[in-house]
Amino acid sequence: MNTIASTVQTQFANIDNRQIAYRKIGTGAPIILANRFRGTLDAWDPLFLDTLAENNTVIYFDYPGIGESEGELPTKMAEVAAEVIKLADYLGIDKFNMGGFSFSTFVAQYVTFLYQDRVLKTILIGGNPIGKNKVPLEPLFLELAPKPTYEVDDFVKIFFEPASEESTEAGIASTERIFKRLDQNKVPQSEEIINRYIAGMQDAAEDKLNLRQAYKSLKIPVLAISADHDISLAAENWFPLLKNAPSLQQIVINDTGHALHYQHPKLVVGYINTFLNN
Repeated sequence: MNTIASTVQTQFANIDNRQIAYRKIGTGAPIILANRFRGTLDAWDPLFLDTLAENNTVIYFDYPGIGESEGELPTKMAEVAAEVIKLADYLGIDKFNMGGFSFSTFVAQYVTFLYQDRVLKTILIGGNPIGKNKVPLEPLFLELAPKPTYEVDDFVKIFFEPASEESTEAGIASTERIFKRLDQNKVPQSEEIINRYIAGMQDAAEDKLNLRQAYKSLKIPVLAISADHDISLAAENWFPLLKNAPSLQQIVINDTGHALHYQHPKLVVGYINTFLNN
């Protein structure tokens, strides 16, 4: 591995006369990672990225209008998914594995369903299925997620499980790794951009393309990795779908919160690699 996440340089793809920021590390089959709500290139835990990059070429990017990318974040999930394909085309990647965390698990699902000739396998971390889900966002997430900037305590409460001493300690360590490079001035803060994210979530919930039902015939393998206590996108929301989605499987990790892959990077990457290689 020639580069690591903490020092890799940002590159720019000229797509539709806009500069789209992306980074690439590692070796192996390509996996394109879409980002979370208000996430930028620096919002990923570098330890997770480096661990994943030991066996995969990891490509991650800023959505249009987010972080260092020019343009405007689309409010329709199908349009956000199209941005992933445009980046893959720019990089000369025909087929790839698709990954998402939180908000971007919806992006990843749209990419998977709408571009089935391009996606090999899909990994959804801390996410939910497209369509109506019964377990809602918890009040704590709704209180903390829109804050202009996050302190360490905010990160732990949003992304980890404060009731677990192990999760709390892992959350502090993860946050310290992220904060070494994170420029919070680049984190989306305006009401306009927050509303564009919310509109995308509403679009996924409406599911006008009926993609939730399409799980019944989907051939692409999908792995959902969930926390046992996710205050935003609950693991339980996958349960009604599992019996009618032959290519979908779920792993639930104990004593974890939303960012379970930051608490257990080696464990989660181990699951991902096993899934990708079988």
